[in-house]
Amino acid sequence: MIRALHRWPGLLALALVTILGLSGAALSVFPAAERIAAPQAEAGLTVAALADRIQAVYPGVEQIRRSPSGRITAYWFDQGAPGAAVINPATGEGVASADPNQAERWLTNLHRSLFLGDGGRIAMAAGAAAMLILSLSGATLVARRVGGWRRWFSPLRGPLAGRLHAEIARIAVVGLVLSSTTALWMTASTFDLLPDGGVLPVAPAEVSGETGFAPGRMPTLRRTPVAELRELSFPYPGDATDVFTLKTDRGTGYLDQGDGALLAWADLTGWERVSETIYMLHTGQGAATLGLVLGLMALGVPAMGATGVLVWLAGRPGRPRIRGNQPAGRAETILLVGSEGGSTWGFAATLHAALTKAGQSVHVGPMSGFGPERYTNARRIILLAATYGDGAAPASAKGFLDRLNATDRAPDIPLAVLGFGDRSFPAYCAFAKSVATAAEAKGWPELLPLDTIDRQSPQDFARWGGALGDALGIELELTHQPVQPQTTTLTLVSRRDYGAEVQAPTAILRFAFPRVSLGQRLLGGGFARFQTGDLIGILPEGGTVPRLYSLASGRRDGFIEIVVKKHPGGLCSGQLTALEPGDTVSAFLRPNPGFRPGRSRAPLILIGAGTGIGPLAGFVRGNTRRRPIHLFFGMRHPDSDFFYGEEFPGWQDEGRVSRLVTAVSRGARPHYVQDALRSEATQVAELIRNGARVMVCGGRDMAAGVAEALAEILAPAGLTPAVLKAEGRYVEDVY
Repeated sequence: MIRALHRWPGLLALALVTILGLSGAALSVFPAAERIAAPQAEAGLTVAALADRIQAVYPGVEQIRRSPSGRITAYWFDQGAPGAAVINPATGEGVASADPNQAERWLTNLHRSLFLGDGGRIAMAAGAAAMLILSLSGATLVARRVGGWRRWFSPLRGPLAGRLHAEIARIAVVGLVLSSTTALWMTASTFDLLPDGGVLPVAPAEVSGETGFAPGRMPTLRRTPVAELRELSFPYPGDATDVFTLKTDRGTGYLDQGDGALLAWADLTGWERVSETIYMLHTGQGAATLGLVLGLMALGVPAMGATGVLVWLAGRPGRPRIRGNQPAGRAETILLVGSEGGSTWGFAATLHAALTKAGQSVHVGPMSGFGPERYTNARRIILLAATYGDGAAPASAKGFLDRLNATDRAPDIPLAVLGFGDRSFPAYCAFAKSVATAAEAKGWPELLPLDTIDRQSPQDFARWGGALGDALGIELELTHQPVQPQTTTLTLVSRRDYGAEVQAPTAILRFAFPRVSLGQRLLGGGFARFQTGDLIGILPEGGTVPRLYSLASGRRDGFIEIVVKKHPGGLCSGQLTALEPGDTVSAFLRPNPGFRPGRSRAPLILIGAGTGIGPLAGFVRGNTRRRPIHLFFGMRHPDSDFFYGEEFPGWQDEGRVSRLVTAVSRGARPHYVQDALRSEATQVAELIRNGARVMVCGGRDMAAGVAEALAEILAPAGLTPAVLKAEGRYVEDVY
């Protein structure tokens, strides 16, 4: 609901809010420019002294005005001809024309009414209302995305357009709420929808009947500093019944022109002060610095409009439209989705359609919108939860666990949790498992035990659907067609072959960097942005399940590189190792944020064996900052499968790798990478105690052996691999 409330006003009112933002930003400059350009009154100058100075230069002066910027303007008649000028308060002389700035007037008319009178004012008020709705709903969505208001400025992830949209919103939202709210107030005041609230002094019943008393001698004017002046109007020449009218920041009064006596006075009312404060907050008049700040925030409107459209366009294919989605308060089945890339939403759409066909009323929404108080008619809650990185919550489930843990007790509504993941990753369905554990700890009744779907398997999903149907007492047939990721064609440019001598043919395959459109760069699609350690997915000809390979290169390298070992009977590996330069393959990118070296300068301990050297070599190649890297590499034989053996001497000379330790498992004395770690136990323990980060890549057996060796090495220091993982200093890419 909140997402729709944010999306549609934004799309429909994009032109209006853009005009409001750009014109408002431009207008914010004028108060500051006026304050800089206008001569300012010296401290302590009184209205009496100022009036005397101006009257000495312009005897026919009729009015003196002071704007919130401090600019003083005088208006007079000289031999029947009107005149006006900006005044230098030190001399009373005019120093500049008082004619209004034409550019400012044009922008003001555009900002207020689009040059269309009352109709335009109503249209711009609608734009301000849309901006207010966008600001409030956007702030709520940002809070959901980062996991709560307390994490407002926590780091964001995702495509560039989405991150820019949220980053600008986090900074500009306060100013936009303030500007749109004050704009609506001022519009309501213009159309007399708000009470006036102003009180003028009672007109004096009697005056002295005399004229000619100099303003400089009037006690009230001598007590009033110029800094408080708004306007001083002189009596009409020759009319002894007329009076001086003084308007200040405190109120309005009438002064006798014959003896200078204060005839009547009325203070500003509270309503007038509120109205003037709102005017100041909206225009910056009297608060030039605030105006500039609000103007800068207003510049975020067109930027957020452009990035918002890009986010909307990017999200259309990833999140399917669910027809007949019931409101949360009326649905019997609540289906909440935790998804990062969008594929889990497709399973949710399939489940929603099947349950609806079976006569159920179903609401589908993100896990980040979890709110038990909204599910007034719910009889069951089903969570479809993917996992991000090394067990973290995916984008649409941010904050779910925090909200659940903050409740005194879970809803008394049966729960089913279905996890989505890939068994080749160590953190398979880790987030779903965390959710199930937290729900059980809160006493949430169970509809079905925790179940998982491996690599978007339609068969696993259909099997689980049968179990759900049995639990509900209905026939439930789930036939899901996973949407294959959009692929890019990659062309092989070179290959290096290893392993033939030990019957383990392996190739380092280098593909040309594909052409990336501007839209992909902004939306993060295709191969617009990738880093070493991310995953490349390849769907082999004749296969249905993509095979994932760790990237040995990043975007800055200008090419795409992977290390592939041919497995007996392996469909994908067989096709890849048969490629020749010029051949092509269709591939897609999948981020692997849990396997990154990070930006720290702390040493890296890289541990890998076999093709696991791929991303580790990529980290070394990209180490232009010469961060200390200690690489432990296990191979069968140095003459057959010392992958990247040609590059390592040069990388060592350049300082990209501090130390290279190899372990050979097919020699006279078999030596594995975990044995190499034990032989360097003292240095490894010292590096880790001093903050080093450990990264392991390779097969499961190797990773288990490495963990066991590190546990022995770190035991005297009171550390374990589990502790390092909890601290984010031990990460694995295991297959």
